[in-house]
Amino acid sequence: MSTPPDPAVLYPDVAARGSLAAALRAAADGRLDAALAASPDSGPLLHESVASTLPHREPLRISASTHERRWSIHGGEPFQGSCLIDGDTDDLAQVARAAQAWHDGETLDDIRRAAPFVHLTGHFEVPDLDPVRLVESQWQGMLREARELEYSWQAQYQALVEAAYAEPALRALYPFTSHWTLRFSSTTRPSLTLGSPCLSAGGDGTYGVGTGFITPDLGVFTTAPEAAALAVRHLPTDFGPVTLGRP
Repeated sequence: MSTPPDPAVLYPDVAARGSLAAALRAAADGRLDAALAASPDSGPLLHESVASTLPHREPLRISASTHERRWSIHGGEPFQGSCLIDGDTDDLAQVARAAQAWHDGETLDDIRRAAPFVHLTGHFEVPDLDPVRLVESQWQGMLREARELEYSWQAQYQALVEAAYAEPALRALYPFTSHWTLRFSSTTRPSLTLGSPCLSAGGDGTYGVGTGFITPDLGVFTTAPEAAALAVRHLPTDFGPVTLGRP
């Protein structure tokens, strides 16, 4: 395994300023001074976080690659730990623009307009923690993730998620995946409540429905809508409406 190059070689401009924090300040014309956290002593050239004026946003995490000149970002919300924005770029000025917009509380769409490398995950912000909106945010994140997958069975998994979303009874539940098996909870993260059937996409083009993890003991079908419909028929009568999950 090759040894990564010295960060100062990949990022001489950052090294010249002493830290990623200082380089971001310079790229943002000093406007990020109050928002920047201290770079960790273990990697001042590679890591930084930028606080937001909005309490329902976690600090934006910025990390530099150790193998090529490139920065990645991750912006999430603290209640569920959902990622709202991410992305990577070799343009530090764009990173600074994204960080400034995140700090200033601009909308997710406006952050992307300010820095086009930013990728919206589909999750949206729910400051009041309304369970119905948290459920819809989770669904939108899963739908976008399914559509953007690059695996060979992407189309099959996408069909499964979309078929489940098309069923009102399943759409009203909080969805999540475990090893690419689609499951449902009657509470939101961070504390999930199980008890519903599981849906899975088989590698052979079939769709399974089971009472437990992965095992399709309720049925196997050739189409995703058939599997989703069976899952609805096996939902417990008292499963829902979704309430807020608590730690």
